[in-house]
Amino acid sequence: MNRVLSAMELQDALNRRVFLRGSAASLGTAALASLLADGGSPVRAAEELPGIAGFPNFRPKAKRVIYLFQSGAPSQMDLFDPKPQLESKRGQDLPDSIRQGQRLTTMTSGQKNFPIAPSIFKFGQHGESGMWMSELLPQMSTLADRWCMVRTVHTEAINHDPAITFCQTGSQLAGRPSIGSWVAYGLGTINQDLPAYVVLTSFGSGRPDDQPLYDRLWGAGFLPSQHQGVKFRNSGDPVLYLSNPPGVDASARRGTLDRIAALNAQRYEQVGDPEIQTRIAQYELAFRMQSSVPGLLDVSAESQHVLDSYGPDVKRPGSYASNCLLARRLAERDVRFIQLFHMGWDHHGGLPAAIRGQCRDTDQATTALIKDLEQRGLLDDTLIVWGGEFGRTIYSQGSVTAADYGRDHHPRCFTVLLAGAGVRGGYTHGETDEYCYNIVDGAVHVHDLNATIMHLLGIDHERLTYRYQGRDFRLTDIHGNVAHSLLS
Repeated sequence: MNRVLSAMELQDALNRRVFLRGSAASLGTAALASLLADGGSPVRAAEELPGIAGFPNFRPKAKRVIYLFQSGAPSQMDLFDPKPQLESKRGQDLPDSIRQGQRLTTMTSGQKNFPIAPSIFKFGQHGESGMWMSELLPQMSTLADRWCMVRTVHTEAINHDPAITFCQTGSQLAGRPSIGSWVAYGLGTINQDLPAYVVLTSFGSGRPDDQPLYDRLWGAGFLPSQHQGVKFRNSGDPVLYLSNPPGVDASARRGTLDRIAALNAQRYEQVGDPEIQTRIAQYELAFRMQSSVPGLLDVSAESQHVLDSYGPDVKRPGSYASNCLLARRLAERDVRFIQLFHMGWDHHGGLPAAIRGQCRDTDQATTALIKDLEQRGLLDDTLIVWGGEFGRTIYSQGSVTAADYGRDHHPRCFTVLLAGAGVRGGYTHGETDEYCYNIVDGAVHVHDLNATIMHLLGIDHERLTYRYQGRDFRLTDIHGNVAHSLLS
């Protein structure tokens, strides 16, 4: 008959040091062991843990990415791609020779005509490069010589959800891993006390009831789920259940996790499910975040000068300005992939008023983020991406007046901005036709853009694959070429 263990013996049997010595090898990986330094203390924040074998493929230009995703599709001809010659054609029908029978959304396919709506906003050239930018972006214009403006990005998707899904995962169908998850999987984490991939969201003032966002946009798909993005909420507690409940202190929480880890390890030995290792890793990360996140979110030590640079909304949690400041603080702590989703750019009607609101949300804070990174020596190894899921049509959805118009979805050409590590600053790439409807020169597909982002991180996008259901998948599927002309 088996002897019943005493409480002390049971505690020793479940002690994590004993567990690691006795069963780490049988786990088949050092997943849990790598989470804990000698003696069971957390790994130092500065210690980089590698991704899967062989990555990066070559010396990277960028150490991290801050992706400022403008959800809803900013109007390229009102912000970045001026067509002043169209003023003389205001209200005229878009020529069939330009539209070429191309696919339309159901929102305008029934229109009897497609009246041209030239932008009412003024453009100017900025910096030594003479980059053209709209009066709506007076702050971002001051960074003209740092921006790489790509006017000829294009996609196949014509509606929001498949288009955003395509930008993030390389497929219009849900279920594939997001770009941040691919990066976390391939390169691993730098700071063990924070997730490798963090997501922040904000509601724009241009259209507060804009298209919704779904958590699958930063999901890991078929990759191990530890690589999915961790969303910080834009209201209430940024991370739920971060604090221990009443009556539970850190030592009690630590003891609970040790016992759960031992049980999970035992279960892994029985069934070999890799998601069990993910569960162990995520529990340990959550425990460390109880210490790291409060300091991350505490901006009381930021100088008033820095706070003022981000604009008046910086102290409003969940605002774009607040998230930009948080992105800088995450970059300082070497979070690998930081993604801000700012909703409100879907301007089918009343565009002039709505886009003014969106630009007020984003112009100053975006500029402050880049200047802040630069002043701290972080811009040289941080890649900034600014853009949405597609563009807007030159023709109006509905009628056109001298002061008002709307624009439908347009996947055939739109503008994305890049800045920072490895990017060719002060450069405008590509050319669209006189109606900003078709690409004339320098086309860059979404797959090409994603391949270029991966290249700057030191990843050959054709080699970062994952076998699933008998096939090797990658972010760019079977497509994509690095756009070398965008690189410094």
